[in-house]
Amino acid sequence: MGLLFFAVGLDLTIGGRDLWAWASSESSIDALEVAQDPTGGIRATARLVLPAKTQVIHDLLTDYVHWPELFDVRMRLAGLTVQDGVATVDLRIAHPLLPGERRLVTESRIVPGGGLVTDLKGGDFKRYRRIWTLRQAGEGNQTQADFELVFELDSLVPDWIVVIAVRQELEAHFRILKQKAVERSRLSS
Repeated sequence: MGLLFFAVGLDLTIGGRDLWAWASSESSIDALEVAQDPTGGIRATARLVLPAKTQVIHDLLTDYVHWPELFDVRMRLAGLTVQDGVATVDLRIAHPLLPGERRLVTESRIVPGGGLVTDLKGGDFKRYRRIWTLRQAGEGNQTQADFELVFELDSLVPDWIVVIAVRQELEAHFRILKQKAVERSRLSS
């Protein structure tokens, strides 16, 4: 699911509303932490309660063709192969803070018990690992999702700037994921 996230503005408000507070409240994030990783790069973790059954969330996260729609960043799918349960996804991610596009090639595997693990295969990253763990919540009509992302971009952009941008981009991503989950749940009812 190619998570390279950046934001142009570091202190955003719209109509006097603080976007940081608005994004957090709209996306039902119980906990989101984004920080510089001691070994380099960025580490982000989150716990979300999503308003859909676990299968709906799983289907959204493994619908690789439509992945770019889950992000508020310009992203395009350059290649996709699925073989023996492993999805190799080749993404191109463009951002105003970086010249051109960044390439992210990952391999995603479904994990027993509910979830998805994605590891770096190639591109413009030094490392990349994303883990989604999904569990049924509520009366079966919600999903508790634990998210972990560790990545290091091959770039001159300082990690502290990336931390700020990643927080904003993840809040937007989680909000979009929630909206898509509600839409897909309505279609399947």
